[in-house]
Amino acid sequence: MSSMADRDPELNAAARETAATANSPAETSNRSRWRLPLMLLVPLVLIVAGGAWWWLNAGTVSTDNAYVQQDMVSISPEVSGRIAEVLVDENDTVRAGDLLFRIDPEPFRIALASAEAELAAAKVNVESLTATSEGTSVDIAAAREDIRFAADQFERQQALLDRGFTTRTGFESAQHDLQQARERLRNAEAAQRSASAPLGKGGGTTYPAIAAAQARVDEARLNLKRTEIHAPHDGRIAQTDRLQVGQQIVSGVPAVSIVKEGRSWIEANFKETDLARMLPGQPATVEIDAYPGLELTGHVESLGAGTGSEFSLLPAQNATGNWVKVTQRVPIRIALDEASPRPLIAGLSVDVSVDVSGDGEAAKSVRPRQPQRPGSSTAQEAPAELASAGHARR
Repeated sequence: MSSMADRDPELNAAARETAATANSPAETSNRSRWRLPLMLLVPLVLIVAGGAWWWLNAGTVSTDNAYVQQDMVSISPEVSGRIAEVLVDENDTVRAGDLLFRIDPEPFRIALASAEAELAAAKVNVESLTATSEGTSVDIAAAREDIRFAADQFERQQALLDRGFTTRTGFESAQHDLQQARERLRNAEAAQRSASAPLGKGGGTTYPAIAAAQARVDEARLNLKRTEIHAPHDGRIAQTDRLQVGQQIVSGVPAVSIVKEGRSWIEANFKETDLARMLPGQPATVEIDAYPGLELTGHVESLGAGTGSEFSLLPAQNATGNWVKVTQRVPIRIALDEASPRPLIAGLSVDVSVDVSGDGEAAKSVRPRQPQRPGSSTAQEAPAELASAGHARR
C-alpha cells in the first residue's frame, strides 16, 4: 500500500507535465500555422489536376457507347419442308459454297416427275392437234376441187340452157351443187382455224402449251435444287437453335446466321454535341473491354445519316406539351487501320477516342467539294483565300 501511494505522486506529476507540454502555446501556434496551407492545398491540387485533364483531352472526344460490328447474313430457305440433314454446328467456320443443311427432297422430286409428265402430255397434245390441222388441209383441198368441178358443170348447164338443150331443173341442180361445194370449203377452212388455234405460237418460236409445261418443269427442278442450302460467303455459323433434323421449316424464315470474318468496324454512338469538330478521316483510338490493354488505331470513316431515335421502330414524337430535350446520339463508323491480334467478336463493347484537334490529310481528301457559282473561277477566289490566310498569320 505504501509503494502504491509513493508512486501515485510520481504518476500525477508526469501526467501534469505531459498536459502542460501538449497545451503549450508553441505547439498550438505550429498547428494554426499549417492548418491554412493544408486547407488551401487540397483545392489547389484538384484544380491543377482538373486543368491538366482538360488540357490533355481538349482535342479529343470519346464515348463508351460503341460496339464491334461485322457483316451478318441470315440464311433463309427458299422452299418449305422438313429438315432432313444438318451439316454445321454453332461457331463452325465455313467457306463460300459449303453445304449447310438439306431439306427433304422427295416431295420436290415427285413434283419434278409430275411436271415432266405434264410436259410430255403437252407435246403429245400438240402432235395430235398438228395432225388434225394437217387433216383439215386435205379437206380444204378436196373442197376446192369440188368447187372447180361444180363450177364447170354450172357453166356447161348455163350454156346448154341458153341454147335450149337442157331443162331449168338441170341448171338449178348444177347451181345448187356449186353452192354446196363452196359451203364445204368454208366449213373446212373453219375447222382448220379451230384446229390451229391451240397451236398458235403468238409470234414466238415455241407452242404455248409446251412452253408452259417446260416452265413448270424448270420451276420444279429449281425447287429441288433449293432443298440444299449453301453458304453465300466465308464466315462463322451462329444461331443454329432452329436448325434441327425433323423440324418443319418455312421459306423466308431465318434458320441460321453467318458472321462474315475478316472485316470488322466500330459503330460509336457519339453525343450530338461532340460532332461540331468531327470529320471523316480524323484518327481514332479503340480500346476493347474484353481485352484489357489492347489498343487499336483507326479513323472516322463516316458520320451517320440520322440519330438513333430516327431509325428506331417507334420514332419519338416531340410535338407534345410534355416535351423534354434529350441529347441525341449519332452513330459514327470507325474503320480499323490495323488487324487485331485477338479475335473481334460482333457486339463487343469498346471505348473510342477521336482526335479532333486537326482535320488531317484523310479528312481533307474526303471533304466534299463546294460547287462553284456560275461565273466564278479559281482566279477570282484566290485573292479571298490569300487574304484569309494573311489574316490568320497576323
